[in-house]
Amino acid sequence: MADLDVTRADAVLIGGGIASATMAAMLTELEPDWNIVVLEKLDALGQESSDGWNNAGTGHSALCELNYTPQDVDGSVSPAKATTINEQFQVSRQFWAHLVENERIGDPASFIHSVPHMSFVHGMENVDYLRRRHEALSVSPLFDRMEFTTDHAQLSEWSPLVTEGRPVTETIAATYSPDGTDVDFGALTNQMLDYSGRVGTTVSTGSEVIDLRRMGKDWGVMVRSTADGSIQVLRTPMVFVGAGGAALPLLQKSGIEEIRGFGGFPISGQWLRCTDPETIARHDAKVYGKAAVGAPPMSVPHLDTRYVGGQRSLMFGPYAGWSPKFLKSGKYSDLFASMKPSNLTQMLAVAPPNLDLMVYLASQLAATRHQRFEALREYMPAARESEWEEVTAGQRVQVIAPDAAKHGVLQFGTQVITAADGSIGGMLGASPGASTATSIMLGMLERMFPDRIEGWRSTITQMVPSWGTNLSDDPAAAHRSLELTAASLGLEKH
Repeated sequence: MADLDVTRADAVLIGGGIASATMAAMLTELEPDWNIVVLEKLDALGQESSDGWNNAGTGHSALCELNYTPQDVDGSVSPAKATTINEQFQVSRQFWAHLVENERIGDPASFIHSVPHMSFVHGMENVDYLRRRHEALSVSPLFDRMEFTTDHAQLSEWSPLVTEGRPVTETIAATYSPDGTDVDFGALTNQMLDYSGRVGTTVSTGSEVIDLRRMGKDWGVMVRSTADGSIQVLRTPMVFVGAGGAALPLLQKSGIEEIRGFGGFPISGQWLRCTDPETIARHDAKVYGKAAVGAPPMSVPHLDTRYVGGQRSLMFGPYAGWSPKFLKSGKYSDLFASMKPSNLTQMLAVAPPNLDLMVYLASQLAATRHQRFEALREYMPAARESEWEEVTAGQRVQVIAPDAAKHGVLQFGTQVITAADGSIGGMLGASPGASTATSIMLGMLERMFPDRIEGWRSTITQMVPSWGTNLSDDPAAAHRSLELTAASLGLEKH
């Protein structure tokens, strides 16, 4: 690196998705004089996991996602994980409201809409589970507007496509929350990075990071232009890796001790997307069901109203698939290149305990289009196959984490990695990363800048009033936060 031209930066953020966009917007508020650089390999921002059609969950707040409230062996349902995720989503809403109120970003209707969130199940056992889930959650002020029903007529009012053509004798149940939203994270990413760029952040697309090395106490980030192949080096005391599936190999390049033992298992997917405008207009909800045995959480089926690029859409899925790529635009060698002596034992150890996942993925890969369509009919009995098209979804890299007892364990969530000195950090994993990115980035700031966090406290509390507290412990504060952010973000009441 010594023979190359070296440019200094106060912070370098790798990846042009929602994670880096959130970090850039925060650092711009906290340190307006810093020279911040955002690097994105592709020619446009937010095109991988943040894009609306690549993202499995566009507004995760645990109002409808049943995998966040597993049933224990004694039949009880714990609300703890769902409450935590909802708390984190409220942090995101507060930050977005702050950006809108202070004219950092534009019309919130360009990225967020009010869309009720529903859970739907059938069969006596599942109905009993959903009833107990509702009872466990509704005591919290973050969930207290959630309704439960086993009545077909009520369900028809909430979601007519779910009941149309369904026998009235079928045992069903549903919950309905009017506080749900749909978020176009691709649009939000572009708005936040546009704001950061206007006030001094350098946002560089077509810039591929090919190496990360120590340069004394700093980091040297080697960047290659995808347009002309030219190479430059950025020297910086702080690197954040928010590159989705590419985060693991980039952190491996850094050589930090904290990434040793971590691996990744890529999972791809597909959607069915409705092409009939009248059908799209009749559905206004995100209807989530229960995952099949062995299915990863990102594959929980949902009949889902979405606004992507300002256009209202209706989709169903995702159907899980498999590819060794770590990004949709990645290479088929990604998985194999990520295997290192330090993580090989962990990656091999996860196979035996996850045979049900392997069986599930094999069945999904073997499924015909007609078989996939039949899965849609479980949620929309009157669906017509001619009105649906297949769309390829994004790539996810599930975390394989080191575990003393099991050598390695496959995780379905988000994992934060930071070096001991806080100079470099990154985010691994998948859902609900986009929806909870604000909370994750605040935690990252605490880990990477422990000497600055107290000085930033007043600014952070302006951006996120509930920072450091639990809204679920204070009903008045929770309801006030929901109302204020709804007003700022233009969310309609249902």
